[in-house]
Amino acid sequence: MTQDWTGRTLELEVGAVAHGGHCVARAEGRVVFVRHALPGELVVAEITEDRGKAFCRADAVRVLRPSPDRVAPPCPAAGPGLCGGCDWQHASGAAQRRLKAQVVAEQLRRLAGLDRPVEVEELPGDLLRWRTRVRFVAGPDGTPGLRAHRSHRVIPLTDCPITLREAAAAGLERRKRPGTEVEVTEDGTGRVHVAEVREGGRPRQLSGGVAVEEGAGRRWRLAAHGFWQVHPAAAGTLADAVGEWSAASPGARVWDLYAGVGLFASVLAGQVGPDGAVLAVESGRRAVSDGEANLADLPQVRWQCGRVEHVLAGAAERPEVVVLDPPRKGAGLPVVKSIVDASPERVVYVACDPAALARDVAAFAEHGYRLRRLRAFDAFPMTHHVECVALLTR
Repeated sequence: MTQDWTGRTLELEVGAVAHGGHCVARAEGRVVFVRHALPGELVVAEITEDRGKAFCRADAVRVLRPSPDRVAPPCPAAGPGLCGGCDWQHASGAAQRRLKAQVVAEQLRRLAGLDRPVEVEELPGDLLRWRTRVRFVAGPDGTPGLRAHRSHRVIPLTDCPITLREAAAAGLERRKRPGTEVEVTEDGTGRVHVAEVREGGRPRQLSGGVAVEEGAGRRWRLAAHGFWQVHPAAAGTLADAVGEWSAASPGARVWDLYAGVGLFASVLAGQVGPDGAVLAVESGRRAVSDGEANLADLPQVRWQCGRVEHVLAGAAERPEVVVLDPPRKGAGLPVVKSIVDASPERVVYVACDPAALARDVAAFAEHGYRLRRLRAFDAFPMTHHVECVALLTR
C-alpha cells in the first residue's frame, strides 16, 4: 500500500498541462497533478490530496525556475490553498489560450484518436471583469466568498476581479447566515439580480428576477439565474459559429437539442424560414416557457419539454441539421445513437468540456460521422474551461 504523501513537500520538474487546471509531474513512480505551476517550471510542491492511487494532487508553493509565461496573479486570493474559482491567473492570456488548446487537442487524441491542431480564440474584452453570473457562499463567520479548490472551505473575499464590478459588489456587500448562497447576475442592460438560498431552503429573490440579454440579433427576457452564457460576448460568438456551420436549407426540418431559451433555435428558424420546422428540446420548464415567449414571432419553432433522450426516442422525422449544446457531462451514447439514427447531414456540437466532446466525437465516429471542423473559444478567462464548436458530417 502506498504511503500517504499528504503534507509532504517535493521538488518537481513540471511537465505538460492536463485537463482540469493543473500540470503533470512525476515523483517516485507516481503522477502528481500540480496546480499553480506552468509547464517547464521547477517548483517546490506540497501534496494536498493523496487517496492512495497512482496519482496525487499538489500545489506549487514556491517556484524555483519560473516559466517566461508566468505573471503575477491580479487577485490576492488566487494562490495555493486559496480561492478555487480561477486556475490560470499566474499565466499570461496568450499562455492560457495555448494551454487550453493543448488540452483540447490532447483529449481529442486520447479519447477520439484524432490528431489535429487546435487554436483557442480570444473573445472581445479583458481577462478580468467578464463574468456576469456567479454564486458566492457565506463562510462560518458570515463573510461571503468562494470555496477553495476541491473543498467546502470558504475563502472570504472583498472582490472577485473576474466578475463584473457591480455583480461582485452586490454579492459580497454584507454578511449572511453561514452556509447561505448568494446568486448574482448582471444582465446585458447592467441591471444586477440577486437571489439568496439558505441551507435547506428555497431560493429567495432579493432584487430583479428577469434578465434582459442580447444575442443572435434579438433581445431576450429570461429567468435571471437560468442558463445563459457567462461571458458577455459568448452568446453572439457561438450563435454566429453555429449559424455558419448549420447552414440549414429553406424549408428544412432541424433540431436544437438542450435548447435553453432558444438562442440557436432562433438562428435555425431564420435559416429554414416559415416553411421549415425547428424542434427545440429542453428539460427545464422555465427555460421552455421563456423560450416560447421570446420566439413567439417564429411559429416554425416547436418546443418540447423533456429529457433529450426521452424526446428523441419517439421522434420520427429526419432532420437536415442537428444542433446540440449538452451539459458538461456531454450527450452520451443514447443521445448520439438517436441522432445518428435520424441520419442528419450535419451535426453542430457545442461543448463546454473537451473530454465530453472527445468521447461523443468518438461515439459519432463509430456510426460514420467524422469531425470536419472545430473552433475553440476562451469564454472563461483565468479558468481551465473552454468552449468548443464542432462540425460533424456523414
